[in-house]
Amino acid sequence: MGNLITETAIRRPASLRVAVAEDGALLREGLVLLLEAIGHTVVGAVDGGEKLIELMSDEPVDVAVLDIRMPPEPDGGLTTARRLRALYPQTGLLLLSHYGEAHYLMEILRIGTEAIGYRLKDRISSSDALHDTVLRVADREIVIEPVIAGQLVESPGGGPDELGSLTERELGVLRLMAEGRSNAGIARQLFLSPKAVEKNVASIFAKLALPTDATSHHRRVLAVLTHLRARRER
Repeated sequence: MGNLITETAIRRPASLRVAVAEDGALLREGLVLLLEAIGHTVVGAVDGGEKLIELMSDEPVDVAVLDIRMPPEPDGGLTTARRLRALYPQTGLLLLSHYGEAHYLMEILRIGTEAIGYRLKDRISSSDALHDTVLRVADREIVIEPVIAGQLVESPGGGPDELGSLTERELGVLRLMAEGRSNAGIARQLFLSPKAVEKNVASIFAKLALPTDATSHHRRVLAVLTHLRARRER
């Protein structure tokens, strides 16, 4: 399709090695049950960041699932994620939160723009949603909670902005781009042809003055979110 994610890209095995860090016992146990039910191997489940780092020093992991707000500090999951990215740059990181916060997303983007995700806990309570998310993170995608992506697209900072020039269809495409969706994925979501999506993407880049020569999907997402962050922070 000539753009950023190819649907034929090689995926990691459907069965992944996953580590879980969540200080709430019920949710921690629930995540373990869900992950095991969909065929993944949970190498360990702990209640804090230091324990997760210790666990991963002995166990190879494809994806680490972390609560953003957990020990050793209020936003300890972010601190742990930074350390894990430095120690294990190939390991996927999925950060979870009860609440959708744009500032959390910006901190996560500073950690990395590939093999990383930010999802709300109540949105991944189904096995299908959790399975899709961990596979995409393991495939080195960036996975952004649709609610957060929608907030960034729909609620930019005050003053004139280029988003006002986008059509309703282009805003819908932009929202799915910000979630890390491929052109083929956007086409399926919006019931459009791949060619129609490509046309909308090209129009979005032109109207927002974003670079059109990106070679990977996470650079496209980063370009979109960086632009939207700049609008919000004005």
